[in-house]
Amino acid sequence: MRVKNSTEFQAIIGYRFKDQTLIEKALTHNSFVKEKELSRLNGNERLEFLGDAFFDAIIGEALYISFPEVEEGFLTKVRASIVCEKSLLKEGEKLQIGQYLKIGRGEEKSGGRARASIIADAMEAVIGAVYLDGGYEAAKGHVLRTFGEALENALEGKFDNADYKSELQEILQGKGILDIQYHLEKEDGPDHSKTFFVSVKVDGKKLGCGSGGSKKEAEQRAAKDGIERGLHVF
Repeated sequence: MRVKNSTEFQAIIGYRFKDQTLIEKALTHNSFVKEKELSRLNGNERLEFLGDAFFDAIIGEALYISFPEVEEGFLTKVRASIVCEKSLLKEGEKLQIGQYLKIGRGEEKSGGRARASIIADAMEAVIGAVYLDGGYEAAKGHVLRTFGEALENALEGKFDNADYKSELQEILQGKGILDIQYHLEKEDGPDHSKTFFVSVKVDGKKLGCGSGGSKKEAEQRAAKDGIERGLHVF
């Protein structure tokens, strides 16, 4: 396969490198370096290390600002749903980053261009390269453009394996509070398309409300509402 030009990739991500060697290095897998008998420093591993740190920090900052009253445990779980291989793979496939990678022939034959770990590492290497080329704000802009949808989903509670009821219970039990009850306030609509309205009460006080197409969904949203309202009052 003919590797696509990195200039096209820069147009796709919306960032033009001043130092073209940085993006070339970010898109070079170690298997290519070995095959060409180059120094390991020509591969993207060091940039991946740097990008991983800034990816974590940028997403953490965005969540900290977006959830001003939410406790650390919840923020950590949301961040982990974005700063992970699955998320990097998803966005990397959208950008078709695999088509721009320089990889060894053996890795090519074994499907390396589509390998999750290779794509995820390259995505983080690009973040590191943007940081070195343009500084923190450039890296932040790149991350927020690339992972904007993932952040929006997180803000709306649509990230993978969201379990707000367990999260709320964990937070409250940490405060010594065990009296957590969900109440069905009302049902609305025809039998085939009902909407359920649920509240969550803690020590008899209403903490949050939510609605959904099932009681389970409404309870999850009520728990989410309770978390977002802030639990510092308990």
